[in-house]
Amino acid sequence: MNHPVPLPRRLLAEFTGTALLVTVVVGSGIAAQRLSPNDVGLQLLENSTATVFGLAVLILLFGPVSGAHFNPVVSAADWLLGRRAGTGISARHVASYTVAQIAGGMVGAVLANVMFDRRVFELATKDRFTTGHLVGEVVATAGLIAVIFALARTGRAALSAAAVGAYIGAAYWFTSSTSFANPAVTIGRMFSDTFAGIAPGSAPGFIAAQIVGALLGLALIAQLYPDAAATADDVVIPHHTETHHADQRRST
Repeated sequence: MNHPVPLPRRLLAEFTGTALLVTVVVGSGIAAQRLSPNDVGLQLLENSTATVFGLAVLILLFGPVSGAHFNPVVSAADWLLGRRAGTGISARHVASYTVAQIAGGMVGAVLANVMFDRRVFELATKDRFTTGHLVGEVVATAGLIAVIFALARTGRAALSAAAVGAYIGAAYWFTSSTSFANPAVTIGRMFSDTFAGIAPGSAPGFIAAQIVGALLGLALIAQLYPDAAATADDVVIPHHTETHHADQRRST
C-alpha cells in the first residue's frame, strides 16, 4: 500500500531540488565563463551540458517525494489540469510549492556565488528583454509543459528525468532566451551577476512569457489527450499526495 507524503516533506524536496537546480545552472555558468573566457559558444555548451545532467539527477532524487516540479508553472498547470477530476495538486499546495521553489531558487544562486568566491548577494546586470527573448520563453515553456504532461498521460512518466533534461538541453540552443522556462529559476538567476544571470528589469517579462507558454502547452495537451486530467498525479514523477489519497478513500 502506498502512503501519502506529508506536505512538509514535499516542500523540503521542492525547496532543495530547486535550490540545487539553480546552483547547477549558475555554478556551471560561472565555471564556463572562467574556463572558456573567449568563447561564448563553448560557455553555453558547458552550461547546458551540466544543466541536462543535473536536472535529470535531481528529478530522480526528489521526484518520488514531491513530483520534482521545481517550477511554479508546472505546479500551477498540474492544479489547473486536474482540478475538475480531483487529481493533481491542490490550489493551496500550489501556493506552498511556489513559495518553496522561489526561496530555493534564490538560495541556490547564493550558494553558487559562495562556492566560486563571488559576493554572496549581488544583482545581475545582463539584460535579456527583447521580443525574441520573450517568444523564446513562450516556446520553451510550452514545450516543457507538453513534454511533461504527455509523458504522464501515456504512462511514461518514468522517462521524465531523461526526457525533460534532454528537452531543456536542446532548448538552450534552439530558443533565443536559452530556455529559462521557470519563474523560480528566473528569480534565482537575478541574484548572480554572471553568465547565467538575468537583470531584474528583464525578469517580469520572462515570467509573463512563461505563464503564457504554460497555458499554450496545456491547451495543446488538452487537444491531443482529452483525458489527460486523469493522470495529473503523475506529474513530473508519480508521487503520492495527501489530496490524492483522500480522494481515493472517498471513492471506495
